[in-house]
Amino acid sequence: MTNNEHVEALNDIRKMMKRSSRFLSLSGLSGVFAGLYALGGAWVAYTWQIEYLKRFFLNRQEEYRDQLDMEFFAKFGILALVILSLSLATGLFFSAKKAKQAGQKLLDHGAKLLLANLAVPLFAGGAFCLLLILRGDILLVAPALLIFYGISLLAAGKYTLDEVRYLGICEVVLGLINGFFFLGEGLLFWAIGFGVLHIVYGSLMWNKYDRVK
Repeated sequence: MTNNEHVEALNDIRKMMKRSSRFLSLSGLSGVFAGLYALGGAWVAYTWQIEYLKRFFLNRQEEYRDQLDMEFFAKFGILALVILSLSLATGLFFSAKKAKQAGQKLLDHGAKLLLANLAVPLFAGGAFCLLLILRGDILLVAPALLIFYGISLLAAGKYTLDEVRYLGICEVVLGLINGFFFLGEGLLFWAIGFGVLHIVYGSLMWNKYDRVK
């Protein structure tokens, strides 16, 4: 073999190794639907927030207000779990469909690396936000979740499409803006970060990788 043939062979091996360590079956439609779920959830949470504030200021009894706080955050937590479950189920459905069309396994080596790197920052962020809630620092929960979610995307982006890292950077920046300049507007920034950004990202990814041209 000539030197050029050796170089080409090594490049092919590198590409194969890189491809085997990356999960490339992410579907853009998963991001679109996740964003739509988030926007719907933000609207529901907004209506709950208005009702909560009305009841909170109409009744000045401390015991009643504490009970109202627990009720509101319990409902909000359940809503968040429902949206997360819907997003994960939809993501698995479209990713499985895309993997099948490409003749690949859904839970391959790249998928396992992706999930492992995604899970650690997400669980750490969830635990930190729970600590913030227990300490009463409620206003910091929204920016903290956006920042930790962005960090998890940055960590996982190495094992999937490069555009995931760009989404992660946007989420981190959005969380910092929320925390430093608009601390009381967490619901709005959640709608932007988990809703609008996902729809934009998913639409771009669908047009680039999924749409039949």
